[in-house]
Amino acid sequence: MNRTRHLRISLFLAVAIFIFGVIGYSLVEGWSLIDSVYMTAITLSTVGYKEVHALSDSGRIFTVVLVIFGVGFSAYVAAAIVQFMVEIQIRTIFGRRRLDRKINRMKNHFIVCGYGRIGRVLCRNLEGSSIDLVVVDNDPENIPIMDEDNILYVAGDATDEANLTKAGIERAKGLVAALGSDADNVFLVLTARQLNPNLFIVARAAEVKSKSKLRAAGANNVESPYEMGAASMAHRIIRPTVTSFLDLAFAQQRTDIQMEEIPVSPDSKLVDVMLKDSGIRQRFNLIIIAIKKDDDDMLFNPSFESRIQVGDTVIAVGDIGNLRLLEKELNPSAGMI
Repeated sequence: MNRTRHLRISLFLAVAIFIFGVIGYSLVEGWSLIDSVYMTAITLSTVGYKEVHALSDSGRIFTVVLVIFGVGFSAYVAAAIVQFMVEIQIRTIFGRRRLDRKINRMKNHFIVCGYGRIGRVLCRNLEGSSIDLVVVDNDPENIPIMDEDNILYVAGDATDEANLTKAGIERAKGLVAALGSDADNVFLVLTARQLNPNLFIVARAAEVKSKSKLRAAGANNVESPYEMGAASMAHRIIRPTVTSFLDLAFAQQRTDIQMEEIPVSPDSKLVDVMLKDSGIRQRFNLIIIAIKKDDDDMLFNPSFESRIQVGDTVIAVGDIGNLRLLEKELNPSAGMI
């Protein structure tokens, strides 16, 4: 039986026995409600106070019955409550240790600081990808939410170096600063950059004027949810078909159409091969939208004579299964990003 349900049943029976005692004294002795409640309480709690009134023979027999059944069951309920609370503490301790062990084994993961509206939506959108996540949040109300979402987390202030260390910042690949205020995000970015100079940092900015400060603090990318939301709404008005296509391309539920970026590794057989000779279109039925060069130059709609080079990132659209096959060609030693 579920322990919580067992505890609820025990408490219900304890209340029922107490009500039984009150009704019994009222009927057997003809006492008032307050006298019956008081007598039942001192009998079940075994405090040993004097009876409120002299008991008749029937009242004494009823008291013996109440003591035999009521006191023993009350002790059982008290023990059940203590056991329930102790088990909760034990599960909490062992659960925390289990989380810590999982976090300590993680490498090349992302740390999301803040599990509010932005942080939670971000984590949900990253579900199903190969990116491992650890959340750092100090709001006690978010702890049961993170447990429910099955998220690895560190409960504490994200601007504290100790909590970032617990989240494995030295082994992390990136960090998302999604705290409630820009000032906290600036301090977080400074702290994170100091702990891991090679960290890729994305920061949230509530105000436009905070973007320059976040970049100066060490953020690689700074995004404003309000600006992005307004721009998205404008695009839906101006280019509804284009935005609908992009929604489909980035939808996690769709497998027939996805947009993906795939880095080109030195062990790829397609290195220094022109697109017309690569067979990507013929073999995988994919569309190459762009090629990002190693110097960050973006080559949109590359010609059929464009060559695939080491360090390039190929941006393609098509079936998710075919995208995985292309990744095996371009980046055999890595999994899907």
